[in-house]
Amino acid sequence: MTLDFEALFARSPNPYVVIDPELTIVWANDAYLRVTMRDRDDILGRGMFEAFPADPASESSRLLDSSLQRVLATGQADEIAIIRYDIRRPDETMDTRYWSATHTPLLDEAGALQYILQHTVDVTELHELRRARDEAGLMRRASAVQDRNRDLAAESRRLIDFFAHAPGFVALLDGPDHRFTMANQAYRTLVGRDDLIGKSVSEALPEVMEQGFGAVLDRVRVTGEPFFGRRLPVYLQRTSTGSAAALVLNFIFQPVFGVDDQISGIIIQGYDVTEEVEYEERQAMLVAELNHRVKNTLAVVQGLAGQSFRRVAGAQEANAIFSARLKALGAAHSLLTDAHWGGTQLAETIRRSAEATAGEAISRFILEGPDIALQPQTAVSLAMIVHEMCTNAVKYGALATDEGQIAIDWSITEDAARQFTLNWRESGGPIVAPAPAAGFGTRLIRRGLSTDGTGRVEMDFAPDGLTCKITAKLGEPEPQAPMNSIPQR
Repeated sequence: MTLDFEALFARSPNPYVVIDPELTIVWANDAYLRVTMRDRDDILGRGMFEAFPADPASESSRLLDSSLQRVLATGQADEIAIIRYDIRRPDETMDTRYWSATHTPLLDEAGALQYILQHTVDVTELHELRRARDEAGLMRRASAVQDRNRDLAAESRRLIDFFAHAPGFVALLDGPDHRFTMANQAYRTLVGRDDLIGKSVSEALPEVMEQGFGAVLDRVRVTGEPFFGRRLPVYLQRTSTGSAAALVLNFIFQPVFGVDDQISGIIIQGYDVTEEVEYEERQAMLVAELNHRVKNTLAVVQGLAGQSFRRVAGAQEANAIFSARLKALGAAHSLLTDAHWGGTQLAETIRRSAEATAGEAISRFILEGPDIALQPQTAVSLAMIVHEMCTNAVKYGALATDEGQIAIDWSITEDAARQFTLNWRESGGPIVAPAPAAGFGTRLIRRGLSTDGTGRVEMDFAPDGLTCKITAKLGEPEPQAPMNSIPQR
């Protein structure tokens, strides 16, 4: 039995139309003529877009033409899930219609595309939309695509709004010649120019290229590795006249990867830290001046003390003790000055305080404990305590012999109170005994580190060596001021 497919398609209730590679309509069944409200003589021999005109710039024309072109190019079937394509009524008014279309290539015996069969479904009516959704999942797929498109559009708007109002400067470069495709107001203000979009970096900012940043951008694009600029000096010609402005910037050149994992551009993001750096430089200068004046004051006090003690018989030892305490106080002050009064590290505070008193005997100290940042007041108190302990060790304890050692260990809890514990253990020295009366040094040690009276100091004058346990609540550490860093390029 031989089937007459033309007669079969002609009687089908489903609309079918056949077009040639030139997109000329060569055949249509009655169902297609009914749904499009056309006579056969009106459309046969005419181009698809001539018989059913649409604005070439419209989405309807673009979607239909793109689908047909894909079939011509690939020889594979193509589908349009949903498309709005209005049809002219016999009275010349336009009827809004929504369609679903399948384009199937018809090949000759040699495998060359001879015709395209279009199967068109009118999905305008709501019940047809529901039927299509239930039977073929058509509307579900179309709705999902549309929802994703809406989400992407909303996300794109949010990102653009974020970039535009970001507190730092942001710009996007595209292509191997690094052309500006986006620059927020902060970036335009930074460089002093508004005419950036569409220009390459070399065209818009030639002074930047002269400073070697063009080569950096090229390297980021080739390697795919971001570049971090930390406090880098950058010169920008922000006005048409005058010299370039010297700025200090923190920024990153971050490669942007496309869907094919190829680098499509580079995003620039950063902050102008010029004022911050200038402030820190002024602060460092003021701290240095303060340190100079404090050292001069301590020197004056030491000189006055020397003159005063000189007139008192038998006061040489007291003068030496007083001078040593001033020296320890000066060492603690120098340690804080080196840290710009932003706090010091506990181990360094102990080591430098002990070394100022014990000298070469510092090699007989064993220090062990975590790295802990101390606030300035706590650091000074600890330095003075270590000085007094070392002084006593030199006179009466472990450092009074050549074999004695001092072990110092410390710990701190992780809770909000930050309970700090320091243990001082002497060994290898002479037999020790508590002093008959507590002098100033002992009272200073027993005062401990806490200013609120919650700290404790326990001293045990064991025959084989003094042990001392100091506890205190350090509380939350103060935020540390950022330190100047050396730019790396």
